[in-house]
Amino acid sequence: QVQLVESGGGLVQPGGSLRLSCAASRDIFAFGAMGWYRQAPGKERELVARFARDGIVTYADSVKGRFTISRDKARKTLFLQMNSLKPEDTAVYYCNHSSNWGPVWGRGTQVTVRS
Repeated sequence: QVQLVESGGGLVQPGGSLRLSCAASRDIFAFGAMGWYRQAPGKERELVARFARDGIVTYADSVKGRFTISRDKARKTLFLQMNSLKPEDTAVYYCNHSSNWGPVWGRGTQVTVRS
């Protein structure tokens, strides 16, 4: 079973930036979709950005132009660069891998945006 470990969350002021990382325990990029989701208090978990298995990238409308997803296959790491952060971006951010063997989730990293 692959393991995903997120890091890089924290407290940032509106307009600031953070870079999240997701380290995989083994090379899984070629075997399914991989991306970032988030869950704010009292809300459902939602897609932020993801790579499909064929490499096509999808972003939530709310983060387009501000967030960038990337990956380093050699380091088995997925990234999420978040710029121009807003208070409504506050949530726990989760890394996800989805394949024929089912979804795998990391434990999440908290991102808080406030003055």
